[in-house]
Formats: sequence, C-alpha cells, structure tokens
Amino acid sequence: MNDRDRIQAWLKKKTFHYSDFDLADMVAQKKKKGLTISCCIPALNEEETIGKEIVLLRSELMTRFPLLDELAVIDSGSEDKTLEMAAEYGADTYYSGDILPEEGFKQGKGENLWKAIYQLRGDIIIYIDADIKNIHPRFAYGVLAPLLYDDNTKYVKAFYERPLASDDRMRPAGGGRVTEILIRPLFSLFLPELSAIIQPLSGEYAARREVLEQIPFPIGYGVETAHLVDICRKWGLDAFAQVDLDKRVHRNQETSSLARMSFGILQTFLHRIHKLGLIDSLPKMSDALRQFQCKDNEYNYEEHQITEEERPPMVMVDAYRKKYGIG
Repeated sequence: MNDRDRIQAWLKKKTFHYSDFDLADMVAQKKKKGLTISCCIPALNEEETIGKEIVLLRSELMTRFPLLDELAVIDSGSEDKTLEMAAEYGADTYYSGDILPEEGFKQGKGENLWKAIYQLRGDIIIYIDADIKNIHPRFAYGVLAPLLYDDNTKYVKAFYERPLASDDRMRPAGGGRVTEILIRPLFSLFLPELSAIIQPLSGEYAARREVLEQIPFPIGYGVETAHLVDICRKWGLDAFAQVDLDKRVHRNQETSSLARMSFGILQTFLHRIHKLGLIDSLPKMSDALRQFQCKDNEYNYEEHQITEEERPPMVMVDAYRKKYGIG
C-alpha cells in the first residue's frame, strides 16, 4: 500500500467528529474500564479566558457528566491573576517551578506539560490550551473519546474547521499558518505518514500515561511536533486518532511571533530526523533567530535566542518512579 492509500485508509478509520460521541455512554465506558482522567490547562497570563474554561469544564464534565477526576492549571509564572482566578473557580492550581523542584524550572509550555505527568494522577491526561474564547466541553471530551473506545489508540489530536467539503457547505481548509508553511512540507518530505494529521500543532490532545511517560518533552514550541514524531516511530500511525471539534476562537499571533515558533520547531524536527537516520549529519547551528523591525524609517536588527532544550522521558526521573511504584 502506498503512502496515499495508507493515509486515506487511516483517515477513514481514525478520524472522528465530536458529535459521534455520547457523554452518558462515555461515562459508562470510563467506569467499565476503571480509568481515571485528568485535564491539564497549561497557562501563562490567561486571566481573560481561564475562569470561563474552569467553570464550564467543572460543571459539564465533573458535575453533570463525571468524566474528569481532576482539573488542574499548571502555570509558568503568570504576572496577572491567572492562578488566583483558576483557584477561585475550582481548579487545582500549581506553579510549574514547585513541581519536581529538584529538576529545576524551565520556562515554556512543554515544561508544564511534562510536569503534569508527575503531578496529575490520571491514567489518561487531556491537555487544553488556556486561551480558548469559545470554550465548550467538546474540547475535552472530543479528544478523550477515542481513547475510551479503542484500547489500541494511544494519542488523540484535535483539529478545527472541517478540512474537506461537506454536502451542504465548504469550511476553510488547513491547520494554521505554521502548519501549512512549515510542518506539513517537512512531514511530506521526511515522514509522509504524519501528513495524515490535519492539525499537528493543535493545543488540544489526550494521551495515555503509559505513552506520555516514555517520550521526551521539548520545553518550548517543538513539543507537539516531537510528540508526533516520537510516538509514530515507537508505536506507528495507528496509535493516533484525530477529532474534528468544529471551530476554535483564540487570539491570532503576529507573523514575527510565528517566526520564533517556527524556529524552535525546526530545531526540534532537524534533531529528530538526524537521530532517525533520515539525514546523515547536522552542521553546528545557531540558536539565534535574526529579525528586523522598522520604526521611524529606521531598521533595527534583533536577535532572539531560542534553544529547544528537552526534558527526558518522565519514567527516567527517580522521583516519578518512586511516586508511581516503578521498579
């Protein structure tokens, strides 16, 4: 089977819409399998949206439909009232630097995601970004559902806006600017099976603890890309599923910010394909991204130091092994 046919077959089998799933039945399935489920919201200065997210997720997925056993915000050091508001509305709240203090603290979303594996107790962990303006329970239960119904599925990604024409309308295609300009071309060149993932950089996904604890975590922008590459290499494309969550509203980033994101992702990707033997060697690379700003007809040269450090698989951390009884 060629790449195109394999991707088409996978899309048909492992791509869902959140409306395919019934919440009451999901609760029954969770109880039947004896699973605990944690939801982590990594945050930094998100006071405008965090309160509404907590209120809705708690009321719908902890009270009305008891799917979530734990709802936690892990913060990178917000300077606004993100943590205070999250606690007020009923979330468990943690400053990332207080988790595994012996391992130190590194600034970045990936750091928060990694430390959640230690701090939270769920057999399955759901990650949801903190900046969703149109928050809805589907952002959590949508990515959870395939894990409840298929024991062979290990990691589920969200995507937004239907990428194909439906019978009655055409929704915008694509997975965001960085995905379409950087990630999809790189996957198509080096790892074509991963081009089946419609939005590889989406911030909403869920995974089994047994998977998360075995993979390294870049602390910054490259974390989602690293997850896909590492999981695909270890467990294959069939370990993934993806769920259409319709529409997601959040703030758009400026092109200069997306360039910094792309720079970090590209570092992660190049190191991955080198380790996989897909390229023979890498030259010594700079960790400084050069950009320009124009103000009052003067061009200012700027350098941004971006180094994609990585945390090791959590299962290699002594404190984690002790906490979870790993011999």
